[in-house]
Amino acid sequence: MYNALLIDYSEDGMGVVAIVISLLLLMYFAYRGVSVIILAPLLAMFAVVFAGESSQVMAIYTQVFMKGAVGFIAKYFPIFLLGAIFGKLMQDSGSAKTIAIAIIKFVGKKHSALAIVTSCALLTYGGISVFVVAFAVYPLAAALFKEANLPKQIIPATLALGGATFTMTCLPGTNQIHNIIPGSYFGTNIYAAPIVGLVSGFTIMVFGVLWINYRLKTLAHLGYGKNHSNEPEEQEEINLPSFWTAMTPILVVILTNYLFTEILIPRWDVSYLNSDKFGHINVNKLTGIWSMIIALVAANITVLLINFKKFNNLNKSLTDGAMGSMLPTFNTGSEVGYGVTIASLAAFAIIKEAVVNISPGNPMISEVVAINVLAGITGSASGGLTIALGALGDTYNQMAQSAGIPLEWMHRLASMASGGLDSLPHNGAIITLLTICGLSHKQSYKDIAVVSLLIPVIMVFTMAFILTMIV
Repeated sequence: MYNALLIDYSEDGMGVVAIVISLLLLMYFAYRGVSVIILAPLLAMFAVVFAGESSQVMAIYTQVFMKGAVGFIAKYFPIFLLGAIFGKLMQDSGSAKTIAIAIIKFVGKKHSALAIVTSCALLTYGGISVFVVAFAVYPLAAALFKEANLPKQIIPATLALGGATFTMTCLPGTNQIHNIIPGSYFGTNIYAAPIVGLVSGFTIMVFGVLWINYRLKTLAHLGYGKNHSNEPEEQEEINLPSFWTAMTPILVVILTNYLFTEILIPRWDVSYLNSDKFGHINVNKLTGIWSMIIALVAANITVLLINFKKFNNLNKSLTDGAMGSMLPTFNTGSEVGYGVTIASLAAFAIIKEAVVNISPGNPMISEVVAINVLAGITGSASGGLTIALGALGDTYNQMAQSAGIPLEWMHRLASMASGGLDSLPHNGAIITLLTICGLSHKQSYKDIAVVSLLIPVIMVFTMAFILTMIV
C-alpha cells in the first residue's frame, strides 16, 4: 500500500511538472508570436503525454480538447460576431470618431490623457472591442499629443487604460465578454455587484490617469519625438454624424441589454428549458448571453438605419467585421480547449487543491489568484477567466454559498481578476496595440503595465480583502 502511494504520488508529481512546462512553453512561444491556435492543441497534448496518459492522447484531443474549444465557441461566437460587426460599423460610419472628437473638445486639450481615456471608455462600455477602439481612437490621440508636444510613447497606456481595464471588467452593465462569462457559472447578470464595480472602476481610472499625467510631466522634455513609425494621416472631420446620432447605437446596446436582463427575460415562461432537448439548464445561466445577443442585433440595425448613406461599401464593412471576429473567437476557443484538457489530467487535482487552499474557506481570494494566474499564463483575460471557472466555477459557487458570500461578489471579482495579469508582454491585445501605435515594448510597455496590470491587480486584491472583512 505504501509503495503504491509513492508511485501514484510520483506519477502525479511528474504530471504537475508536465503541466508547468507546458504552460511555460505556451507563454514563451505566444510571446514570440506563434499563434495560440497552433500552440494550444500541441502543448495540451504535450502535457497529456508527459503526464503519463499518452495512451489516451487521441481520445483526449477529440473528446476533451475539441469539445471544450467548440463548446466555448458555440456559446459565445454570436457575441464575438455581432460585437465585431458593430465595432466595424461604428468605425466606418464615422460614429466612433465623432464620439472621440466630442469628448476631446469637451474635456479640453489641456487634459489630453483624460480625454483619450474617456473616449476609449465610452466606446468599450458600449460593447466595442478594445481592438476596434484602438484603431478608431489612435489617430485622434496621436494628433492631440503631437499638437500639445506630449511624448508619443504614453499613447498606448492611455488607450489601454480606457479600453482594457475598468470598462472591460469593473463597471456594472459593461457589454464586454469578460463581464458576461461569470454569469454562466454563478447565475448572475452583467449588473452584478454595482457598488463594488463602480468603486473599483473609478479607483482604477483615477490612479491610472494620475500615473499617466505624472509620466507626461516627467517626460515633457522629450516632446512628441521624431521619426516615429505608423504616423496617422491627417483626419478630416467632414461628413461625420452628429454626436447624438453617433451615440444612439451605444445607448441602444445599453438600454436594450438592461431591458431584457432585468425586466423582459425574467418574465418569460421558460419552463421548456427543463427538458432533455435543452439540457435542463437554468435560465439564469443564459440571461446574460440572450440579452447581449438581442442588444447587439438591435444596435447593429440602428447604426445601419441612421448611417446608411455614410457607408462607402456596406458589404465590405459587414464582411470585414465578421472576419475580424474569427481570430479572437478561435484564439480564445483554443485556449479554453487547452484549459479543459489540463483540467482533465489526474495531476491537475493537486494544482486545483493548492489553488483552492491558498485561502482556506475564502473562495474570493482563491478565485482572484486562480484567474489572475491563468489569465497571465495564457495572455488572455477571457481565456484565463473561462479556464479557471470551467475547472473551479462549481467549487467556488458551492464554497461561496456555504460561507454566505453573495454570488454577485464572486461574479464581479472574477471579471475584475481577468483584467490583471493578462496584460503581461505576450498578451495579444498589447502586441496589437503597440503595432497600431508604431511603438515597441521597450518604449511603452512600462506604462501599459502600470495602468493595466499593476493598478488593476492591486485593486482586485484590495477589494477581495475588504469584502472578506464584511462577510
